[in-house]
Amino acid sequence: MENAEAEQSDSRSEDDGAAPCSGLPPPEQLAATMEDCLAKKMEITVSEAEKRTGRNAMNIQETYTAYLIETRAVESQSEGQCAPVDSLWRRYSEFELLRNYLSVTYPHIVVPPLPEKRADFVWHKLSADNMDPDFVERRRIGLENFLLRVASHPVLCQDKIFYSFLTQEGGWKEMVNETGFQLKADSRLKALNATFRVKNPDKRFTELKHYSDELQSVISHLLRVRARVADRLYGVYKVHGNYGRVFSEWSAIEKEMGDGLQSAGHHMDVYAASIDDILEEEEHYADQLKEYLFYAEALRAVCRKHELMQYDLEMAAQDLTSKKQQCEELATGTVRTFSLKGMTSKLFGQETPEQREAKLKVLEEQIQEGEEQLKSKNLEGRDFVKSAWADIERFKEQKNHDLKEALISYAVMQISMCKKGIQVWTNAKECFSKM
Repeated sequence: MENAEAEQSDSRSEDDGAAPCSGLPPPEQLAATMEDCLAKKMEITVSEAEKRTGRNAMNIQETYTAYLIETRAVESQSEGQCAPVDSLWRRYSEFELLRNYLSVTYPHIVVPPLPEKRADFVWHKLSADNMDPDFVERRRIGLENFLLRVASHPVLCQDKIFYSFLTQEGGWKEMVNETGFQLKADSRLKALNATFRVKNPDKRFTELKHYSDELQSVISHLLRVRARVADRLYGVYKVHGNYGRVFSEWSAIEKEMGDGLQSAGHHMDVYAASIDDILEEEEHYADQLKEYLFYAEALRAVCRKHELMQYDLEMAAQDLTSKKQQCEELATGTVRTFSLKGMTSKLFGQETPEQREAKLKVLEEQIQEGEEQLKSKNLEGRDFVKSAWADIERFKEQKNHDLKEALISYAVMQISMCKKGIQVWTNAKECFSKM
Protein backbone atom coordinates (compact mmCIF):
# COMPACT_ATOMS: atom_id res chain seq x y z
CA MET A 1 0.00 0.00 0.00
CA GLU A 2 2.79 2.41 0.89
CA ASN A 3 4.58 1.80 -2.43
CA ALA A 4 1.39 2.31 -4.42
CA GLU A 5 0.58 5.54 -2.55
CA ALA A 6 4.13 6.79 -3.05
CA GLU A 7 3.89 6.17 -6.79
CA GLN A 8 0.46 7.82 -6.85
CA SER A 9 1.74 10.98 -5.16
CA ASP A 10 4.45 11.30 -7.83
CA SER A 11 1.89 12.62 -10.30
CA ARG A 12 1.56 15.81 -8.24
CA SER A 13 5.02 16.22 -6.75
CA GLU A 14 7.46 15.25 -9.53
CA ASP A 15 7.42 17.56 -12.52
CA ASP A 16 11.07 17.22 -13.59
CA GLY A 17 11.85 15.02 -16.52
CA ALA A 18 8.24 14.67 -17.69
CA ALA A 19 7.98 16.27 -21.09
CA PRO A 20 4.42 16.66 -22.27
CA CYS A 21 3.54 14.36 -25.15
CA SER A 22 0.94 16.59 -26.78
CA GLY A 23 0.96 19.62 -24.49
CA LEU A 24 2.41 23.09 -24.75
CA PRO A 25 5.94 23.47 -26.12
CA PRO A 26 8.79 23.95 -23.62
CA PRO A 27 9.24 27.61 -22.53
CA GLU A 28 12.33 28.10 -24.71
CA GLN A 29 10.31 27.09 -27.79
CA LEU A 30 7.07 28.86 -26.91
CA ALA A 31 8.04 32.26 -28.34
CA ALA A 32 9.15 30.67 -31.60
CA THR A 33 5.93 28.66 -31.78
CA MET A 34 3.82 31.79 -31.25
CA GLU A 35 5.65 33.48 -34.12
CA ASP A 36 4.98 30.41 -36.26
CA CYS A 37 1.25 30.15 -35.41
CA LEU A 38 -1.37 29.98 -38.15
CA ALA A 39 -2.70 33.47 -37.41
CA LYS A 40 0.67 34.88 -38.51
CA LYS A 41 0.55 32.98 -41.81
CA MET A 42 -3.10 33.32 -42.76
CA GLU A 43 -5.76 36.02 -42.67
CA ILE A 44 -9.00 34.49 -41.36
CA THR A 45 -12.36 36.23 -41.51
CA VAL A 46 -16.00 35.24 -41.20
CA SER A 47 -17.14 37.82 -43.73
CA GLU A 48 -20.90 37.29 -43.98
CA ALA A 49 -23.91 35.29 -42.82
CA GLU A 50 -26.66 33.88 -44.98
CA LYS A 51 -30.09 32.53 -44.06
CA ARG A 52 -30.78 29.17 -45.70
CA THR A 53 -33.43 26.47 -45.80
CA GLY A 54 -32.73 22.76 -46.10
CA ARG A 55 -33.41 19.32 -44.69
CA ASN A 56 -31.62 17.97 -41.63
CA ALA A 57 -30.52 14.40 -40.83
CA MET A 58 -34.13 13.53 -39.88
CA ASN A 59 -35.30 14.79 -43.31
CA ILE A 60 -37.19 17.63 -41.65
CA GLN A 61 -37.29 21.06 -43.28
CA GLU A 62 -35.34 23.63 -41.24
CA THR A 63 -34.08 27.19 -41.48
CA TYR A 64 -30.50 27.87 -40.46
CA THR A 65 -27.70 30.39 -40.87
CA ALA A 66 -24.52 29.63 -42.82
CA TYR A 67 -21.33 31.65 -42.35
CA LEU A 68 -18.76 32.44 -45.04
CA ILE A 69 -15.17 31.80 -43.94
CA GLU A 70 -12.52 33.51 -46.04
CA THR A 71 -8.79 32.81 -45.78
CA ARG A 72 -5.81 34.39 -47.50
CA ALA A 73 -2.09 33.55 -47.21
CA VAL A 74 -0.12 36.40 -45.60
CA GLU A 75 3.26 35.44 -47.12
CA SER A 76 2.18 36.26 -50.68
CA GLN A 77 1.06 39.73 -49.62
CA SER A 78 4.39 40.46 -47.93
CA GLU A 79 6.10 39.62 -51.24
CA GLY A 80 3.97 42.18 -53.05
CA GLN A 81 1.63 39.61 -54.64
CA CYS A 82 -2.12 39.61 -54.26
CA ALA A 83 -2.90 36.21 -52.74
CA PRO A 84 -6.18 34.62 -53.84
CA VAL A 85 -8.97 34.38 -51.27
CA ASP A 86 -10.24 30.90 -50.44
CA SER A 87 -13.78 30.71 -49.09
CA LEU A 88 -16.26 28.14 -47.83
CA TRP A 89 -19.54 28.04 -45.91
CA ARG A 90 -20.01 26.53 -42.44
CA ARG A 91 -23.02 26.12 -40.18
CA TYR A 92 -22.94 26.87 -36.46
CA SER A 93 -23.28 23.13 -35.78
CA GLU A 94 -20.00 22.55 -37.64
CA PHE A 95 -18.28 25.09 -35.41
CA GLU A 96 -19.69 23.13 -32.46
CA LEU A 97 -18.32 19.88 -33.88
CA LEU A 98 -14.88 21.48 -34.29
CA ARG A 99 -14.84 22.76 -30.72
CA ASN A 100 -16.00 19.40 -29.31
CA TYR A 101 -13.19 17.71 -31.21
CA LEU A 102 -10.60 20.18 -29.88
CA SER A 103 -11.90 19.84 -26.29
CA VAL A 104 -11.64 16.04 -26.36
CA THR A 105 -8.34 15.88 -28.25
CA TYR A 106 -6.64 18.54 -26.10
CA PRO A 107 -8.15 18.08 -22.60
CA HIS A 108 -5.25 19.98 -20.98
CA ILE A 109 -6.01 23.15 -22.96
CA VAL A 110 -8.49 25.92 -22.12
CA VAL A 111 -10.24 25.72 -25.49
CA PRO A 112 -11.75 29.05 -26.64
CA PRO A 113 -15.56 29.10 -26.37
CA LEU A 114 -18.09 29.69 -29.13
CA PRO A 115 -20.48 32.65 -29.02
CA GLU A 116 -23.91 31.93 -27.61
CA LYS A 117 -26.36 29.94 -29.73
CA ARG A 118 -29.31 31.97 -28.44
CA ALA A 119 -29.27 35.49 -27.01
CA ASP A 120 -29.06 35.76 -23.24
CA PHE A 121 -28.81 38.70 -20.81
CA VAL A 122 -30.69 40.93 -23.27
CA TRP A 123 -32.55 44.13 -22.45
CA HIS A 124 -36.25 44.20 -23.38
CA LYS A 125 -35.94 46.02 -26.75
CA LEU A 126 -33.36 43.53 -28.03
CA SER A 127 -34.65 40.45 -29.84
CA ALA A 128 -33.82 37.03 -28.38
CA ASP A 129 -34.59 35.37 -31.73
CA ASN A 130 -31.51 33.54 -33.04
CA MET A 131 -32.52 34.51 -36.59
CA ASP A 132 -32.64 38.23 -35.75
CA PRO A 133 -30.22 40.06 -38.12
CA ASP A 134 -28.51 41.98 -35.29
CA PHE A 135 -27.99 38.80 -33.28
CA VAL A 136 -26.69 36.91 -36.34
CA GLU A 137 -24.23 39.73 -36.99
CA ARG A 138 -22.93 39.65 -33.42
CA ARG A 139 -22.60 35.88 -33.64
CA ARG A 140 -20.69 36.23 -36.93
CA ILE A 141 -18.18 38.46 -35.12
CA GLY A 142 -18.01 35.94 -32.25
CA LEU A 143 -17.34 33.02 -34.62
CA GLU A 144 -14.54 34.97 -36.30
CA ASN A 145 -13.07 35.71 -32.88
CA PHE A 146 -13.23 31.97 -32.03
CA LEU A 147 -11.30 31.05 -35.19
CA LEU A 148 -8.68 33.72 -34.51
CA ARG A 149 -8.29 32.51 -30.90
CA VAL A 150 -7.65 28.95 -32.09
CA ALA A 151 -5.35 30.10 -34.92
CA SER A 152 -3.29 32.10 -32.38
CA HIS A 153 -2.95 29.25 -29.86
CA PRO A 154 0.54 27.65 -29.85
CA VAL A 155 -0.88 24.10 -29.93
CA LEU A 156 -4.37 24.27 -31.40
CA CYS A 157 -3.18 26.24 -34.44
CA GLN A 158 -1.13 23.22 -35.57
CA ASP A 159 -4.08 20.83 -35.63
CA LYS A 160 -4.76 19.35 -39.10
CA ILE A 161 -8.50 19.04 -38.51
CA PHE A 162 -8.68 22.76 -37.70
CA TYR A 163 -6.73 23.61 -40.84
CA SER A 164 -9.08 21.43 -42.89
CA PHE A 165 -12.07 23.19 -41.30
CA LEU A 166 -10.75 26.45 -42.78
CA THR A 167 -9.75 25.12 -46.20
CA GLN A 168 -11.72 21.97 -47.08
CA GLU A 169 -15.47 22.28 -47.47
CA GLY A 170 -16.38 18.77 -48.63
CA GLY A 171 -15.71 15.69 -46.53
CA TRP A 172 -14.65 17.61 -43.42
CA LYS A 173 -17.24 16.03 -41.12
CA GLU A 174 -16.19 12.55 -42.22
CA MET A 175 -12.57 13.44 -41.51
CA VAL A 176 -13.45 14.55 -37.96
CA ASN A 177 -15.54 11.46 -37.24
CA GLU A 178 -12.75 9.19 -38.50
CA THR A 179 -10.56 10.45 -35.63
CA GLY A 180 -12.88 8.60 -33.24
CA PHE A 181 -12.80 11.53 -30.80
CA GLN A 182 -16.36 10.76 -29.61
CA LEU A 183 -15.14 7.47 -28.13
CA LYS A 184 -12.57 9.36 -26.05
CA ALA A 185 -15.10 11.78 -24.60
CA ASP A 186 -15.71 11.33 -20.87
CA SER A 187 -19.32 10.95 -19.77
CA ARG A 188 -20.84 13.53 -17.41
CA LEU A 189 -21.79 10.77 -14.97
CA LYS A 190 -18.22 9.49 -14.85
CA ALA A 191 -16.89 13.01 -14.27
CA LEU A 192 -19.42 13.61 -11.49
CA ASN A 193 -18.48 10.30 -9.86
CA ALA A 194 -14.78 11.24 -9.94
CA THR A 195 -15.53 14.66 -8.39
CA PHE A 196 -17.14 13.12 -5.30
CA ARG A 197 -14.92 10.04 -4.93
CA VAL A 198 -11.39 11.32 -5.58
CA LYS A 199 -9.46 11.16 -2.27
CA ASN A 200 -6.41 13.32 -2.98
CA PRO A 201 -7.45 16.20 -5.29
CA ASP A 202 -4.78 18.64 -6.42
CA LYS A 203 -5.29 21.85 -4.43
CA ARG A 204 -4.40 24.04 -7.41
CA PHE A 205 -7.12 22.54 -9.61
CA THR A 206 -9.66 22.66 -6.77
CA GLU A 207 -8.96 26.38 -6.30
CA LEU A 208 -9.13 26.93 -10.06
CA LYS A 209 -12.54 25.25 -10.19
CA HIS A 210 -13.82 27.50 -7.40
CA TYR A 211 -12.38 30.53 -9.20
CA SER A 212 -14.15 29.59 -12.47
CA ASP A 213 -17.46 29.28 -10.58
CA GLU A 214 -16.96 32.70 -9.00
CA LEU A 215 -15.86 34.27 -12.31
CA GLN A 216 -19.00 32.97 -14.00
CA SER A 217 -21.17 34.27 -11.15
CA VAL A 218 -19.58 37.74 -11.16
CA ILE A 219 -19.82 38.18 -14.95
CA SER A 220 -23.42 36.92 -14.93
CA HIS A 221 -24.36 39.55 -12.33
CA LEU A 222 -22.50 42.23 -14.29
CA LEU A 223 -24.39 41.35 -17.49
CA ARG A 224 -27.74 41.41 -15.66
CA VAL A 225 -26.97 44.83 -14.18
CA ARG A 226 -25.92 46.11 -17.60
CA ALA A 227 -29.20 44.84 -19.14
CA ARG A 228 -31.24 46.63 -16.44
CA VAL A 229 -29.27 49.86 -16.91
CA ALA A 230 -29.78 49.61 -20.70
CA ASP A 231 -33.55 49.33 -20.18
CA ARG A 232 -33.64 52.41 -17.93
CA LEU A 233 -31.28 54.38 -20.17
CA TYR A 234 -33.35 53.62 -23.25
CA GLY A 235 -36.43 54.99 -21.50
CA VAL A 236 -34.66 58.15 -20.31
CA TYR A 237 -33.30 58.96 -23.78
CA LYS A 238 -36.58 58.28 -25.57
CA VAL A 239 -38.50 60.47 -23.10
CA HIS A 240 -36.25 63.35 -24.24
CA GLY A 241 -38.10 63.07 -27.54
CA ASN A 242 -41.12 64.48 -25.68
CA TYR A 243 -39.10 67.63 -25.02
CA GLY A 244 -38.60 67.94 -28.76
CA ARG A 245 -42.34 67.56 -29.47
CA VAL A 246 -43.35 70.03 -26.76
CA PHE A 247 -40.75 72.65 -27.81
CA SER A 248 -41.87 72.27 -31.42
CA GLU A 249 -45.53 72.76 -30.51
CA TRP A 250 -44.64 75.71 -28.28
CA SER A 251 -42.61 77.39 -31.03
CA ALA A 252 -45.75 77.52 -33.21
CA ILE A 253 -47.49 79.97 -30.83
CA GLU A 254 -44.48 82.20 -30.13
CA LYS A 255 -43.09 84.86 -32.44
CA GLU A 256 -39.91 86.08 -30.71
CA MET A 257 -39.15 82.76 -28.99
CA GLY A 258 -40.22 80.46 -31.85
CA ASP A 259 -36.86 79.91 -33.57
CA GLY A 260 -35.01 79.22 -30.30
CA LEU A 261 -37.63 76.73 -29.14
CA GLN A 262 -37.67 74.98 -32.55
CA SER A 263 -33.84 74.62 -32.52
CA ALA A 264 -33.83 73.33 -28.93
CA GLY A 265 -36.50 70.78 -29.88
CA HIS A 266 -34.33 69.58 -32.76
CA HIS A 267 -31.39 68.98 -30.37
CA MET A 268 -33.68 66.97 -28.07
CA ASP A 269 -34.86 64.81 -31.00
CA VAL A 270 -31.25 64.07 -31.99
CA TYR A 271 -30.43 63.19 -28.39
CA ALA A 272 -33.39 60.80 -28.13
CA ALA A 273 -32.47 59.02 -31.38
CA SER A 274 -28.81 58.57 -30.40
CA ILE A 275 -29.55 55.86 -27.80
CA ASP A 276 -30.03 53.19 -30.49
CA ASP A 277 -26.42 53.50 -31.70
CA ILE A 278 -25.16 53.76 -28.12
CA LEU A 279 -26.79 50.52 -26.99
CA GLU A 280 -25.73 48.75 -30.19
CA GLU A 281 -22.12 49.66 -29.33
CA GLU A 282 -22.69 48.47 -25.76
CA GLU A 283 -23.65 45.02 -27.05
CA HIS A 284 -20.12 44.67 -28.42
CA TYR A 285 -18.68 45.06 -24.90
CA ALA A 286 -21.35 42.75 -23.48
CA ASP A 287 -20.28 40.07 -25.98
CA GLN A 288 -16.67 40.43 -24.82
CA LEU A 289 -17.78 39.76 -21.25
CA LYS A 290 -19.91 36.82 -22.40
CA GLU A 291 -16.86 35.22 -23.99
CA TYR A 292 -15.24 34.98 -20.55
CA LEU A 293 -18.52 33.84 -19.05
CA PHE A 294 -18.20 30.82 -21.37
CA TYR A 295 -14.44 30.54 -20.77
CA ALA A 296 -15.32 29.69 -17.15
CA GLU A 297 -16.84 26.40 -18.35
CA ALA A 298 -13.69 25.70 -20.41
CA LEU A 299 -11.63 26.09 -17.23
CA ARG A 300 -13.91 23.69 -15.37
CA ALA A 301 -13.55 21.15 -18.19
CA VAL A 302 -9.77 21.05 -17.61
CA CYS A 303 -10.34 20.61 -13.86
CA ARG A 304 -12.84 17.78 -14.45
CA LYS A 305 -10.38 15.96 -16.69
CA HIS A 306 -7.70 16.20 -14.00
CA GLU A 307 -10.13 14.83 -11.41
CA LEU A 308 -10.92 11.90 -13.69
CA MET A 309 -7.23 11.14 -14.21
CA GLN A 310 -6.55 11.41 -10.48
CA TYR A 311 -9.49 9.13 -9.72
CA ASP A 312 -8.28 6.53 -12.26
CA LEU A 313 -4.82 6.73 -10.70
CA GLU A 314 -6.20 6.16 -7.21
CA MET A 315 -8.31 3.21 -8.41
CA ALA A 316 -5.24 1.68 -10.09
CA ALA A 317 -3.20 2.12 -6.89
CA GLN A 318 -6.01 0.59 -4.81
CA ASP A 319 -6.32 -2.37 -7.18
CA LEU A 320 -2.55 -2.96 -7.09
CA THR A 321 -2.53 -2.89 -3.28
CA SER A 322 -5.38 -5.40 -3.22
CA LYS A 323 -3.51 -7.74 -5.60
CA LYS A 324 -0.35 -7.56 -3.50
CA GLN A 325 -2.34 -8.39 -0.37
CA GLN A 326 -3.93 -11.39 -2.10
CA CYS A 327 -0.49 -12.55 -3.23
CA GLU A 328 0.88 -12.27 0.29
CA GLU A 329 -2.10 -14.19 1.71
CA LEU A 330 -1.64 -16.98 -0.82
CA ALA A 331 2.09 -17.20 -0.16
CA THR A 332 1.77 -17.28 3.65
CA GLY A 333 -1.59 -19.02 3.91
CA THR A 334 -3.00 -16.31 6.21
CA VAL A 335 -6.08 -14.18 5.56
CA ARG A 336 -5.95 -10.70 7.13
CA THR A 337 -9.55 -9.68 6.51
CA PHE A 338 -12.91 -11.35 6.03
CA SER A 339 -13.35 -12.53 2.44
CA LEU A 340 -15.42 -14.89 0.34
CA LYS A 341 -12.24 -16.81 -0.40
CA GLY A 342 -11.65 -17.43 3.28
CA MET A 343 -15.22 -18.70 3.79
CA THR A 344 -14.94 -20.98 0.73
CA SER A 345 -11.70 -22.51 2.10
CA LYS A 346 -13.40 -23.31 5.42
CA LEU A 347 -16.43 -24.87 3.73
CA PHE A 348 -14.71 -26.84 0.96
CA GLY A 349 -11.16 -27.27 2.24
CA GLN A 350 -7.81 -25.71 1.40
CA GLU A 351 -6.46 -25.43 -2.15
CA THR A 352 -3.85 -27.86 -3.39
CA PRO A 353 -0.24 -26.60 -3.71
CA GLU A 354 -0.60 -26.76 -7.50
CA GLN A 355 -3.73 -24.59 -7.46
CA ARG A 356 -2.06 -22.12 -5.11
CA GLU A 357 1.03 -21.97 -7.31
CA ALA A 358 -1.06 -21.32 -10.43
CA LYS A 359 -2.98 -18.53 -8.68
CA LEU A 360 0.25 -17.02 -7.40
CA LYS A 361 1.67 -16.97 -10.90
CA VAL A 362 -1.45 -15.23 -12.27
CA LEU A 363 -1.40 -12.68 -9.42
CA GLU A 364 2.30 -11.93 -9.92
CA GLU A 365 1.66 -11.27 -13.61
CA GLN A 366 -1.28 -9.02 -12.71
CA ILE A 367 0.86 -7.17 -10.14
CA GLN A 368 3.60 -6.59 -12.69
CA GLU A 369 1.04 -5.36 -15.20
CA GLY A 370 -0.57 -3.16 -12.50
CA GLU A 371 2.77 -1.61 -11.55
CA GLU A 372 3.47 -0.75 -15.18
CA GLN A 373 -0.02 0.66 -15.55
CA LEU A 374 0.37 2.75 -12.38
CA LYS A 375 3.73 4.05 -13.58
CA SER A 376 2.17 4.95 -16.94
CA LYS A 377 -0.74 6.75 -15.27
CA ASN A 378 1.71 8.67 -13.05
CA LEU A 379 3.66 9.83 -16.10
CA GLU A 380 0.44 10.73 -17.90
CA GLY A 381 -0.76 12.65 -14.84
CA ARG A 382 2.49 14.61 -14.54
CA ASP A 383 2.41 15.45 -18.26
CA PHE A 384 -1.19 16.61 -17.96
CA VAL A 385 -0.54 18.84 -14.92
CA LYS A 386 2.54 20.38 -16.52
CA SER A 387 0.83 21.07 -19.86
CA ALA A 388 -2.47 22.18 -18.33
CA TRP A 389 -0.89 24.61 -15.90
CA ALA A 390 1.25 26.16 -18.62
CA ASP A 391 -1.87 26.78 -20.71
CA ILE A 392 -3.81 28.09 -17.70
CA GLU A 393 -1.06 30.65 -17.07
CA ARG A 394 -1.24 31.65 -20.75
CA PHE A 395 -5.02 32.00 -20.43
CA LYS A 396 -4.73 34.15 -17.28
CA GLU A 397 -2.48 36.64 -19.09
CA GLN A 398 -4.92 36.77 -22.01
CA LYS A 399 -7.91 37.20 -19.68
CA ASN A 400 -6.33 40.00 -17.66
CA HIS A 401 -5.38 41.89 -20.82
CA ASP A 402 -8.72 41.42 -22.59
CA LEU A 403 -10.98 42.27 -19.64
CA LYS A 404 -8.87 45.29 -18.73
CA GLU A 405 -9.13 46.63 -22.29
CA ALA A 406 -12.87 45.89 -22.48
CA LEU A 407 -13.66 47.64 -19.18
CA ILE A 408 -11.52 50.67 -20.05
CA SER A 409 -13.21 50.95 -23.47
CA TYR A 410 -16.64 50.63 -21.85
CA ALA A 411 -15.78 53.40 -19.38
CA VAL A 412 -14.52 55.62 -22.23
CA MET A 413 -17.78 55.01 -24.11
CA GLN A 414 -19.84 56.00 -21.05
CA ILE A 415 -17.78 59.17 -20.62
CA SER A 416 -18.29 60.02 -24.31
CA MET A 417 -22.04 59.41 -23.96
CA CYS A 418 -22.24 61.75 -20.96
CA LYS A 419 -20.25 64.43 -22.82
CA LYS A 420 -22.68 64.21 -25.74
CA GLY A 421 -25.56 64.68 -23.29
CA ILE A 422 -23.85 67.74 -21.82
CA GLN A 423 -23.28 69.09 -25.35
CA VAL A 424 -26.97 68.66 -26.22
CA TRP A 425 -28.04 70.68 -23.17
CA THR A 426 -25.31 73.24 -23.83
CA ASN A 427 -26.68 73.69 -27.35
CA ALA A 428 -30.21 73.93 -25.95
CA LYS A 429 -29.02 76.60 -23.50
CA GLU A 430 -27.55 78.65 -26.37
CA CYS A 431 -30.84 78.34 -28.23
CA PHE A 432 -32.72 79.62 -25.17
CA SER A 433 -30.19 82.45 -24.73
CA LYS A 434 -30.87 83.74 -28.28
CA MET A 435 -34.59 84.01 -27.71
